[in-house]
Amino acid sequence: MITRILSRLLQAIPTLAGVAVLVFVLVRVVPGDPVAMMIPPGADADVVARLYAQYGLDKPILTQFVIWAGQALHGDFGMSISLRQGVTGLIFSRLPATLELVAFAATLAVLLGGALAVFGTRYAGRAGEAVVDGLTGFILSVPDFLWGLAFIVGFGVLLPLFPISGRNDPSYSLGLASDFILTESFLRLRWGVTADILAHMTMPAVALALPLAAMIARVLKSSLAEQMAQDYALLSRVKGFSRWHVIVAEALRNAAIPTVSLTGVQVTFLVGGTVLIEKIFSYPGIGSLAIDAVVNRDLPLIQGLILTFAVLFILINLLLDFSYALLDPRLRHG
Repeated sequence: MITRILSRLLQAIPTLAGVAVLVFVLVRVVPGDPVAMMIPPGADADVVARLYAQYGLDKPILTQFVIWAGQALHGDFGMSISLRQGVTGLIFSRLPATLELVAFAATLAVLLGGALAVFGTRYAGRAGEAVVDGLTGFILSVPDFLWGLAFIVGFGVLLPLFPISGRNDPSYSLGLASDFILTESFLRLRWGVTADILAHMTMPAVALALPLAAMIARVLKSSLAEQMAQDYALLSRVKGFSRWHVIVAEALRNAAIPTVSLTGVQVTFLVGGTVLIEKIFSYPGIGSLAIDAVVNRDLPLIQGLILTFAVLFILINLLLDFSYALLDPRLRHG
């Protein structure tokens, strides 16, 4: 496993380098001038020239890339053009919010998808299975951002059960040391703060989780059906174990391996899905920051954010390898 992890980390280096080159070139060939968006019409030519020089946009693209890459290797992604702050600091101040949202959404998706799959398998060939298949099909037909809008109207306006924007109530005095406010408040037993943060996260997390939960339910139910036809499952039934016991205690672990593969791939899309969901709910993560960066043609911020997304995708795939090893002993001993 150690060799495999080191191999994956080495493979990530050319991947990140390729992403950096591609993004750097693309954001500069796309129409739009970031400096023109900063200045009023008819601005003095000397002011415009100074701004170009300040952000290094007056140099050839190759020279710009060499300078930026050298800084990036030291953890410095430059200065945000629109926000006038360091890109690295901006990303690290917003990243915990997105990570906690994605973790919460992924947990909900796994629990809901797993429950639907087990329920559908238990009542295979009966009305329960038809209900699960119909429900998952309906969920998959609605994009996550439409779920988000529906939740805002239904549970934020018509039936105001949850807050519709932000990460926490600004009137609360958090007094926390890190930006992982959900995790820290839970560990420090600040239950009031934890409940408030979860209330703000519930609707965006559920909107993100529903499509993934439906995919998990379909794949896991199919895998469970195959496992229930295996000899070990039939033998357990002959010994008198209940169908619930065979599904949960024996078949589920074996059926989970292909589901883990799907979940790992889809969680990467879940991270990308935060871009729209965070904007809809005014959630202060890197997703909403990415939209603002694109709208303002903030080149340094766009580059830093896309590299951050790339690193997250690589780490998720690395965790996926660990999951395979935990579920399949052959990978640990092979």
